[in-house]
Amino acid sequence: MPRHKQRTSELRDRVLAAAVAALTADGVAGLTTRRVAHDAQTSTPAVYELFGDKGGLIRAIFFEGFRMLRRHLEQTVRADDERTALQQTIAALRTFMRDSPALARVMFERPFADFDPGPDDIEAGASVREFIVDRVRRALDARIIEGDPTDIAHLLIGLALGLAAQEAAGWLGTSQASVNRRWSLGAEALLNGLRQHPPAGPGSPAGGDA
Repeated sequence: MPRHKQRTSELRDRVLAAAVAALTADGVAGLTTRRVAHDAQTSTPAVYELFGDKGGLIRAIFFEGFRMLRRHLEQTVRADDERTALQQTIAALRTFMRDSPALARVMFERPFADFDPGPDDIEAGASVREFIVDRVRRALDARIIEGDPTDIAHLLIGLALGLAAQEAAGWLGTSQASVNRRWSLGAEALLNGLRQHPPAGPGSPAGGDA
């Protein structure tokens, strides 16, 4: 007698976990619905029934990636000192993108023709953005840096994405020490550039008439 089909939330979670695992193990090319169905011990039609099509599956991976990144940030950004917390935030973004490069591509690039995130999809990153903006606001309140918190959060994410791409491509250095040093240099340059400065006095370049 054929087994009764059950499109349960447990099956959906299992398929999604298998999709993320396939993507992590073999990159974008390794993500096929047939492979995911096999790894999740279900059928290809079941995958389509749960997610609509491959684009729906990729969209679910997109959202899951941001949920995973939020959890990763919560677990690793723990410092009481707000400057150190911002350094930890950059380091946490680096670790996530280094350990899950294909997943990060789905989140921050457009590697699949089947899925092009629209405005509603982009809001998947809201929880990550809110976490980082909150850490920036704490640093602003502590007078460690100055500026607009949303602007600074975008700069921080942009720095991490750019350096992570360079590291993944092998352009950031030929030794781990040099790669680490350049990450540290980038983080320090950003944070030092945002540091609060005393008001310029009379006669200084910023306070003169020139």
